[in-house]
Amino acid sequence: MDKFGVLKTVFGYDGFRGDQAEIIDTLVAGDDALVLMPTGGGKSLCYQIPALLRRGTGVVVSPLIALMQDQVDAMTALGVRAAFLNSTLTPDERGAVIARLRAGELDLLYVAPEGLLTPATIALLDEAHRDGGIALFAIDEAHCVSQWGHDFRPDYLGLNLLGERYADVPRVALTATATAATRADIVTRLGLDRARVFVESFDRPNIQYRIVPKASPDQQLLRLLRQEHPGEAGIVYCLSRASTEKVAQMLSANGIDALPYHAGLPAEVRSAHQGRFLREDGLVMVATIAFGMGIDKPDVRFVAHLDLPKSVEGYYQETGRAGRDGQPATAWLAYGLAEVVQQRRLIELSDGDEAHKRNLATHLNAMLALCEAVECRRVQLLAYFGEASRPCGNCDTCLTPPETFDGTVSAQQALSAVWRLAHERGQTFGAGQIIDILRGKTTEKVLRFRHQQLSVFGVGAELTEPAWRAVIRQLLAMGLLSVTPEHSTLVLTDAAGEVLRGQRQVPLRRDVVAKASANKTGRARTAASTTEALPPADQSLFETLRTWRAAEAKAQGKPAYIVFSDATLRAIATTRPASTSELGEVSGVGTVKLERYGAAVLALTAP
Repeated sequence: MDKFGVLKTVFGYDGFRGDQAEIIDTLVAGDDALVLMPTGGGKSLCYQIPALLRRGTGVVVSPLIALMQDQVDAMTALGVRAAFLNSTLTPDERGAVIARLRAGELDLLYVAPEGLLTPATIALLDEAHRDGGIALFAIDEAHCVSQWGHDFRPDYLGLNLLGERYADVPRVALTATATAATRADIVTRLGLDRARVFVESFDRPNIQYRIVPKASPDQQLLRLLRQEHPGEAGIVYCLSRASTEKVAQMLSANGIDALPYHAGLPAEVRSAHQGRFLREDGLVMVATIAFGMGIDKPDVRFVAHLDLPKSVEGYYQETGRAGRDGQPATAWLAYGLAEVVQQRRLIELSDGDEAHKRNLATHLNAMLALCEAVECRRVQLLAYFGEASRPCGNCDTCLTPPETFDGTVSAQQALSAVWRLAHERGQTFGAGQIIDILRGKTTEKVLRFRHQQLSVFGVGAELTEPAWRAVIRQLLAMGLLSVTPEHSTLVLTDAAGEVLRGQRQVPLRRDVVAKASANKTGRARTAASTTEALPPADQSLFETLRTWRAAEAKAQGKPAYIVFSDATLRAIATTRPASTSELGEVSGVGTVKLERYGAAVLALTAP
């Protein structure tokens, strides 16, 4: 059977997308490849099909121990012989997997990098290799090998051993997030100098990117979920463990089914919460960035950030967990002055040398530039990864272009206040005190320090407090203000002198806090947003199919998408197949699923 036969028979698809076919040919021929493909772009097929076509077992290196069971379940549901080796197995279970590998009874074997590099696993791979039993090595989430990336994992550094020890076995490294620098680092650290490099577009056109000024974040989040995503699955990212607990409780108290997830929870609780998120419809996971890598849930309708991501790579990967099914999804971020101050301070306090701190600052500066963008966000986001594009018409800056103004005078006033406090009083203060001085507020703190005597007292009275917070936030983003690590107070940078001397203009964007973001974006959404285009009769059948799928998945203890994806159920609802052969033509219905579920589905589609 060739690659097209495997694609249709096993996976139920009629054609390849993008570079998939060429990547598969490269690996089947025994050559190495580096694959950069967006989340949801079909990276897994690029190694799954070659593993089925080549002799032996495809070894997949993945950092996702908690998700290996679901990955194996998804393959098994297709009739692919898959297993994993990791620390969750009992000795008897591990022995059974090893026996299957030795007997040539595995198509795919998933291992974690730290587990693969143990003497016992290396000895096992040596044995399999001597017998010609390794089809390929797939290194998933390959950006983890790069210290320039956003998610460095030290265990990945040892994976160059695969090319050295098993030189005749093709390797493929795959990632959804890599700048040119990270890409070069992957090639160097994994010894992929001769690998063919495949770079697909990073664009996810179905995702609407929106970044809003943070005002009342709890209420802003509730408005987003209630107005645009009622009853839909999503992820809310927070910076701290305490925040995840607090926000999950807030959502639950407001009638939204939400669970927390962070590294401080017991392993069994994290596993249970992750399992519920994968298996249940409409659940919201409130999490730190400890959650999400490798999450294959296709119907995540939104990803919301209540804190500023540390890098564009991290932001892109986290938002990429929305809309993997290609249906409309939202990437929403509430962004404020406090996050900028906090992130700048954390960089100054971080361990590592000056080069490390500069690297962190470079990542943050790119993220701040994206947040403060006045033109298409998608253009700027893709440009970060070296991809040129045109305005998308599906981000906030395209749908509601922000108002900009010459903020030079306001910038000079704020910078002058910081300068006078430092040089006339020998003092540094945070943004709150600076704003009170500029607005001429005679607070207790102002009076105690006699700040009403400063020449800048009240010079900015025409601006509101939120407006001044926006000004200072943007000055921090531009690198005109910096933050002291000890107390998070504001100080001038060298670049501020040009502004104070009138040698540099400072354009600023004017914040607008939307009261009804669904209307602002021009795309009000409903609970049935992913199926709103279906005619009523087809919609009814789709819901019937979803109900059947939920019961089937629950009986198996598996996520619903492992039975059939929403996209496949939509296709069934619209085509209404009347025979096994017709059902087999639906995208996503392979031979094994046709045999397993065909009769039940046809009973529902019958007139």
